[in-house]
Amino acid sequence: MVQELVTAGVALGCAGVVYFMAAARVIKQYERGVVLRLGRLTSAAREPGFTMIIPGIDRLRKVNMQIVTLPVPAQEGITRDNVTVRVDAVVYFKVVDAADAVIRVEDYRFAVSQMAQTSLRSIIGKSELDDLLSNREKLNQGLELMMDSPAIGWGVTVDRVEIKDVSLPETMKRSMARQAEATRDRRARVINADAELQASKKLAEAAAAMSGQPAALQLRLLQTVVAVAAEKNSTLVLPFPVELLRFLERSGTQAPVQPGPAGAEAPQAAAQVPEEPAPERPRLTEEPSRTPDGDGTGIAPEPAPAPDLEPLPDVEELR
Repeated sequence: MVQELVTAGVALGCAGVVYFMAAARVIKQYERGVVLRLGRLTSAAREPGFTMIIPGIDRLRKVNMQIVTLPVPAQEGITRDNVTVRVDAVVYFKVVDAADAVIRVEDYRFAVSQMAQTSLRSIIGKSELDDLLSNREKLNQGLELMMDSPAIGWGVTVDRVEIKDVSLPETMKRSMARQAEATRDRRARVINADAELQASKKLAEAAAAMSGQPAALQLRLLQTVVAVAAEKNSTLVLPFPVELLRFLERSGTQAPVQPGPAGAEAPQAAAQVPEEPAPERPRLTEEPSRTPDGDGTGIAPEPAPAPDLEPLPDVEELR
């Protein structure tokens, strides 16, 4: 009798141990437990820690409450300005209601992934290329709103959506590079023209200042020579401005007055020497041609005496 009681007690103990091991469950801190008793939700989700279920009757499903990082495959689409692009993104979401995540949707991870791909294609078609490249914050907020609305009914909330990369065709990349180069060239030309304008204004002010003091140009020339000579060049090109020549010419025209001894008078201007009259020139008369005499001897008669010539007027009288 005693042996039978001991055997029954051992059997009951073993059965209790087996039942305890089958019914005992441990829920981690980042998980929640959803118990389905005979296919029906019994109560709210079980909290983290040790819990018991009825083996064979209850079914416990653990739901992770951590933030899940879900990469969205690259989606190819056409933007509103007719540019073909490939865009990939990443979605951060978490479960806020474990019971809804188990009951309302078959696989909440797969559902969120498909919804993210659809929303990404939709946002590509509604946006322009410039928005995809430079205004991503606005697109991320739009994606988050598009995905968060249906996910609330699944017990899931979308924490954040980020567009990772935008792939463009090679032809579009070259076109954008040429556009950026032309823009940079235009900005460089504008900056260079502005610098030339400012330099011309400063040079005009410097020229106006030097025009009042011609010696300043000589000093500036010497400074230029010193700056060129500092380079240790074997050949020195010395510019010689026209203004310096004019300055030297004006200085040469003004003859300096030599100071004489005390009490001496300044030399008077030399008297003008009157010009001597030109010598008189006798007036020549034409020699009469010799003609043969009437007697045929060929001896011409003696010429008649020359008349008296009048002297030429003086040069002073002609003036």
